[in-house]
Formats: sequence, structure tokens, C-alpha cells
Amino acid sequence: MTSQTQLPTAIAAAVSSTLPEAPPQQTLYTVEQFAQVEPSFTTPALRNLIFKSQARHSSEGVIPGNGLVQSGAVVRLGRKILIHRAKFLAWVQQ
Repeated sequence: MTSQTQLPTAIAAAVSSTLPEAPPQQTLYTVEQFAQVEPSFTTPALRNLIFKSQARHSSEGVIPGNGLVQSGAVVRLGRKILIHRAKFLAWVQQ
């Protein structure tokens, strides 16, 4: 019979042997990938949010950005735009 100190180790060994390891969860997505993972956001809607994320000039003056870039949710690598999922969803809930 196993003692009380060996029981958690035995349970952990049994669980790890029966359940396959979960793949690591991806954090950065392209706009198209993010639209597939989070279907409530379409690709055009995401592109619109990204376009409006920085301050821009209009005939009536400067229009402030929506804060998406400042939250760290958008990562730009040259022309490629990546979205950090956790930061994006945190920005949406603000």
C-alpha cells in the first residue's frame, strides 16, 4: 500500500502516462490566423482596428489612435503584422 507522501507522485505519473502532452499555445497570430481562432473578429474588422490604432491626420486635425499599439497587442515586423492574442483580448475588455 502506498503512503500519503507517495500518493501525489503516483497520481501525477498516472495522469502524465495517460494524457498526451498538450501542444504549446501559440501567442502571436497573423491577421488571418487570428480571425480563424477568434471568429467574432473578421479579417476586415481586424485590419480596420489596426489601421485606427495610431494617431492620424484629417482635414479637421489629428485623430487619436484607439490604443491597440500602445497595449502591445500589435507587433510589426517589416510589412508583417502579428497580433498577440492575450493582449488583444485584454485590450478589448478595457
